[in-house]
Amino acid sequence: MPAADWIAAEEARDRLGVRPQTLYAYVSRGRVQVRQDPGDPRRSLYRSADIAALAQRKSRSRKVADVATGAIAWGEPVLASEITTVASGRLFYRGRDAIRLAETETLESVARLLRGGHGAALKRTERPPPPEHPDMRTRAYLALALRAGSDPPARGRHPLALAVEAATLLDVLTDAVAGEVGGGAIHNRLALAWGVGPGGAAADLIRRILVLVADHELNASAFAARVAASTGASLSASALAGLATLSGPRHGGATAAVRTFASEAAQLGPRAAIANRLVEDRTLPGFGHMLYPDDDPRAAALLDRFKPPPDLQALRDAVQAVAGLAPNVDFALMAASEALRLPPDAPFALFLVARCAGWIAHAIEQGQADTLIRPRARYVGPDPEPSLP
Repeated sequence: MPAADWIAAEEARDRLGVRPQTLYAYVSRGRVQVRQDPGDPRRSLYRSADIAALAQRKSRSRKVADVATGAIAWGEPVLASEITTVASGRLFYRGRDAIRLAETETLESVARLLRGGHGAALKRTERPPPPEHPDMRTRAYLALALRAGSDPPARGRHPLALAVEAATLLDVLTDAVAGEVGGGAIHNRLALAWGVGPGGAAADLIRRILVLVADHELNASAFAARVAASTGASLSASALAGLATLSGPRHGGATAAVRTFASEAAQLGPRAAIANRLVEDRTLPGFGHMLYPDDDPRAAALLDRFKPPPDLQALRDAVQAVAGLAPNVDFALMAASEALRLPPDAPFALFLVARCAGWIAHAIEQGQADTLIRPRARYVGPDPEPSLP
């Protein structure tokens, strides 16, 4: 071959952007041909065409990796789904406006809609008493874990059997949150457990909250549920994966950060609390949302139905005036819980029960896709060792 077809090690490394060890690894794996430099037996030359092919492959892989990385962080859609979408600043469940659904529907009917059901109520199976523990979250974990330890895999199950199991699972989680087995609509059962009485204005507000937070496209907990479901795991195991993910402070635990921010505002005054956070480059929890450039329609729909406590209303007005941010659903849940005098953990409990409907729908849809979610990692660690001769 002509001399131009062979290049020195320095040029080969520059073209690939790698260290000597990586170049040697390519040679040892047979991906780059090497020969002795005729002018200097102590040096090696590397086939230019092999280096060019590797460089092209690395460039293409880098572009794909960059796209994938961007998609994971509030980027382009990465999974096909018929369940939920956010479009033009609105939230839709299978094409139905979630705000309109909240006017009349219950969590149970929306759960059937999310699963793709025809709307007929399903008879649930018998349920044991919920686990005994003073902490609501612990009861929820235990209830789902007990089911996950014994429920059969979802893969290969008849759709009707899965639908019945889905309805029962939502009841099991509601029992765990309420602390007792109950009957009737889920929002009334929660209202009764929290001492605000079923059938009244408080129960209706709880119903609206449950409908509006039942699903939110491919959020972190829904994705976790889908990953579990893609392995064929049971619906309860998928829901348990969703709960584990929801528990983080950047997801279902976000209402705790709103409460902290509200406490700062109560102590310092709203504008001083806002100024302190802005000076320290900290977020304003409960305000603004990446998917809603104007305002979160779920929060707006809820805040129209009740009067927030004066201190929270003052914080809302101050953030709007100083930062131009509208409240999101985390603020609305915390404000509603305060207005109704619900237990401190009620915002998370409402999120948990409602979002379980979404997890189940995503798990069923993922099971129907019959594909394993198994992305590749973009390795950025030390260069692999050369193969043994």
